[in-house]
Parts: sequence; structure tokens; C-alpha cells
Amino acid sequence: MDESFKYFEDLTTELPEISPDSIVSRTLYDDEQHKAILFGFAAGQELSEHTASQTALLYFVEGNAQLTLGEHERRAAAGTWVRMAPRLPHSVLAETKLVMMLILLKS
Repeated sequence: MDESFKYFEDLTTELPEISPDSIVSRTLYDDEQHKAILFGFAAGQELSEHTASQTALLYFVEGNAQLTLGEHERRAAAGTWVRMAPRLPHSVLAETKLVMMLILLKS
């Protein structure tokens, strides 16, 4: 098997069904430098405020969300991209069904 790349034609098909009142996740890639986790949120679900010890990248694939990034509130929709410094308090509230990719930069 060729390990020189990882390819997903459609990220939305990589998650199990998102039940009402749930958040699901799937790790798509993990090595010494990066970890990629795909999240699916039912409408109204929230990841409450937390921090990450590494630089984190968010890419919104589908849906709408309200983000809190430190003291700032922002809206996210399909196509939104966010880079967060380590230890930045943040939260995500899904306004609709939401699919979001989180990439943690380990090095």
C-alpha cells in the first residue's frame, strides 16, 4: 500500500450517521507531525470551551456554526478556515448539522 498520500474524495461520507443530540468523530490521520479528526455535530450540539496544547486548524465542510475564539465570536459556514494558537480557549456551537475537520500540528 502506498503511504505517500491519504485521499478522501468526500469527507462527508467518512462519518457515521449523526443522530439527534450527538457529536461523532473519526480520526482520519495520525502521525508524528499531524492528527486529522473529522467531527459531525447534530444541530444544537456544542463543544464547550476548551484549549489544545498544539496549533490547531479548523476547516468547516458543511453546515453553520457559532465559534468563540478567545474573546471573539465568529460565524462559520462551509469553506470557513481557522488557525488557532496553542492554548487559545475556544468553543463550537452547531446551528445546523455540521461537519468540521480539526487538524492538530504536533511539531
